[in-house]
Amino acid sequence: MSEQPTSRVPEVLDAWRMVAARREFEGRIPLAAMTRLRGSLVDAEGEVRYLLAFDTDSLKVPYVELRIDAELPLECQRGLQRFLQPMQMVQRLGLIRDEADEAALPPEYEPLLVPADGMLRPAELVEDELILALPVVPVSPDAEEVERDFAPTSEEAAQANPFAALSGWKKE
Repeated sequence: MSEQPTSRVPEVLDAWRMVAARREFEGRIPLAAMTRLRGSLVDAEGEVRYLLAFDTDSLKVPYVELRIDAELPLECQRGLQRFLQPMQMVQRLGLIRDEADEAALPPEYEPLLVPADGMLRPAELVEDELILALPVVPVSPDAEEVERDFAPTSEEAAQANPFAALSGWKKE
């Protein structure tokens, strides 16, 4: 990261110009503004802090490094209580013009297909990464452990056997 971060992040950035200029942007987005993510959250209180750094690596691969820091309000699926899930992530996105260029990216890069006009929306990048990082089943670290061994009752065991009803038809 070469120069001082800019405080105001434009709504739309020209990816190729930002790479050439090796620009960095630091910003904040309220959770309430993330319409696609909001459906997975208990509420929209809080904000996401992020840093975008555009550059090329030693192989001249253009990329944007995205650093995200947030606490997402989720519902624990064990206790059904609200908890804050910390999200700190660093993702390096290799900028590609065509899907065929994906094969040329180093393995530690995630591909980011840049639209033909070269314009990227930083808020959408941040929201996409958070959606991908959401846990499938959110569980609070403070949630009590659930007992794993449940012994079925004889009635439940009988219902589990689909042929149990046929046993009465059996002739001896």
